[in-house]
Amino acid sequence: MSHNTFGKNLRFTSFGESHGSTIGCVLDGFPPGMKITTDEIKAQLIRRATGQSRHTSQRKEKDDVQIVSGVFEGVTTGHPITLLIENTDARSKDYANIAKQIRPGHADYSYWKKYGIRDYRGGGRSSARETTMRVAAGALARKWLKQHYDINIVAWLAQLGDIKLQSGDLNRVDDSPFFTGELERVPELDAYMDQLRKSGDSVGARIDAKAVNVPAGLGEPVYGKLDAELALAMMSINATKGVEIGAGFEAVSQNGSLHRDEIIDGQFASNHAGGILAGVSTGQDITLSVAFKPTSSLRIPGKSVDIDGNAIEVVTKGRHDPCVGIRATPIVEAMMALVIMDHIMRHKAQTQSNQL
Repeated sequence: MSHNTFGKNLRFTSFGESHGSTIGCVLDGFPPGMKITTDEIKAQLIRRATGQSRHTSQRKEKDDVQIVSGVFEGVTTGHPITLLIENTDARSKDYANIAKQIRPGHADYSYWKKYGIRDYRGGGRSSARETTMRVAAGALARKWLKQHYDINIVAWLAQLGDIKLQSGDLNRVDDSPFFTGELERVPELDAYMDQLRKSGDSVGARIDAKAVNVPAGLGEPVYGKLDAELALAMMSINATKGVEIGAGFEAVSQNGSLHRDEIIDGQFASNHAGGILAGVSTGQDITLSVAFKPTSSLRIPGKSVDIDGNAIEVVTKGRHDPCVGIRATPIVEAMMALVIMDHIMRHKAQTQSNQL
């Protein structure tokens, strides 16, 4: 079985490749009656897009989204919503020299072993281009969550290489290409990325995120825990190598007396659990962190093999991000929105509860 769909009551399926003619998605189970425009979706796509600064891939896609089905006269109908985007700036010739090469650190080797064939043009299905559709679908989920539950989701850059950042003013994360609330540190980040880009190397990043005003009671124990499905959603994003919920790995060094989030006068005194206990939301902010690896598309030669098993040196040309994590912020937000909305719909379907 091919796994290109996630979600239970709200089901998201993406399709298409980095250098194919189009990419797209189907969002099935979305409720009727919500107004939506392509401009609202495009606003989120612009945040994710390449070519927004010198620190990202210079591929410049128009990302003009088409609503093919599921919306009539600007309102969702309750039927499957299909979204399509044309690929207009793919340069497949940039990858001609690696058609038979296995790039270290990429999906080339594992896809080749699994399928016996691989799309070498920009990674094909494994390309981060696929996440465009997650952000498009996430735009609908974000609006629905805000309208019905006043849920706000925000993510920000918490670490770039060895530079650690505070959350700063989260109302201003879109005011810089780094998605940081510490705008005064943007020159430092600029200088760091300029030096990195000149070296031909790459670096990883950490994105922190939170969802505010999430009602208590979301989550399906034992195998549909909210934190487990958030982790799954984050791990499905390209280049993710780690996910933390709440305190995450810091919980290892915390004493239980600190970590247990005491309740005083009916209020939680802390939130080390990240707003989720036993897989079910508590009504606190849901907090998580995602670690993104450095991109492996480098002009620095790397040792590998070709598809015939011959030893080679690989140099990857073309347009690539020296840090893929920088553009991951809206993707993390979109995945949080889709998971939380799905769990709200599952909760209401199971319990018929008016508590949410």
